[in-house]
Amino acid sequence: MPFAVICRDKPGALQVRLDTRAAHLDYIRDTGVVQMAGPFLDAEGRMTGSLLILGVETLAAAQDWAAGDPYAKAGLFAEVTVQEWKRVIG
Repeated sequence: MPFAVICRDKPGALQVRLDTRAAHLDYIRDTGVVQMAGPFLDAEGRMTGSLLILGVETLAAAQDWAAGDPYAKAGLFAEVTVQEWKRVIG
């Protein structure tokens, strides 16, 4: 079942994102549940958040995955929303 993880970075936290990016990408690769992912961008093209689609069985599993993300552990996010998502197109 797909779940969307929608993350908004804290203002001024771009360096935290950059410093933690390699660990975040390793986590995505190692856990093997991310179906799609990418950053949100501001008007200047700087990363300001993340959207990830996870293929897990339960909301609790999606929430656990989100909590284990190195970005979350580094305190990058001001807000994280995890909710079931239904793929309709694509």
